[in-house]
Amino acid sequence: MTCELFAEGDSLIHKLDPRPKVAGAILFSVFLIFVHHLPALCAALAGSVILAALAKLDKRLLLKRLFIINLFIVFVCVFLPWSVAGPPVSLPLLPNPSTKGLKMAVLLFLKSNSMVLFNIGLLSTSSIFAINHAMAHMKFPPKLINLFFFSWRYLHVLEEEFHKMRRAALARGFVSRSSLLTYRVYANILGGLFVRSMDRGERVYRAMICRGFNGSFPLLSHFHFHRRDIGAALAFGTFLIILAGMEWLVKNH
Repeated sequence: MTCELFAEGDSLIHKLDPRPKVAGAILFSVFLIFVHHLPALCAALAGSVILAALAKLDKRLLLKRLFIINLFIVFVCVFLPWSVAGPPVSLPLLPNPSTKGLKMAVLLFLKSNSMVLFNIGLLSTSSIFAINHAMAHMKFPPKLINLFFFSWRYLHVLEEEFHKMRRAALARGFVSRSSLLTYRVYANILGGLFVRSMDRGERVYRAMICRGFNGSFPLLSHFHFHRRDIGAALAFGTFLIILAGMEWLVKNH
């Protein structure tokens, strides 16, 4: 799939066992929740950038995805300084934002980009099937694994169905405008998409039941740890310890 372009590569990160990659992404995301000071977050962002560089990701595609994500993050950060009460900061030609709001905006921006970039560097360098397989080996709940896998798989199917229905409307002379007719056509497309998705879901479910599906996927192959996986785990643990030490030092001084 085109959304798995980062999974194609031969870097060290691509060759790692997907199990420690999934565990590392979860640990790093949870760890960042408890980081509240600028030095540790700057170090976390620097570490995420280094990880993305080691993964040898396509820079243009990576920046494009970060730009899309940051459209929402920056929108929130712009209004946050004026939405949180606190001591004001005087700025020329602008209403005075609060110091607390500015700090929260900076922390939100650093946390979000660190988390997104780190997870792209780790998880996007494995295929969705490898991640799903790793989750099964790590004893994640089967319902969570199935929800994750089928959501990913059929979001792309729904996207294809939407474009197919839109092309059919365009072939019949539909022109998208800011009008009531346009809204009605798109409402009909979305309604038809919902009905088609229900029908497809029922057909897929019956087909899987006929093939013996019992709620979980059988594991026919197994992962094996290598020296590079142990080395990556030690490097990641050291990175987290350094970040925790920086956070503790700033907090207590």
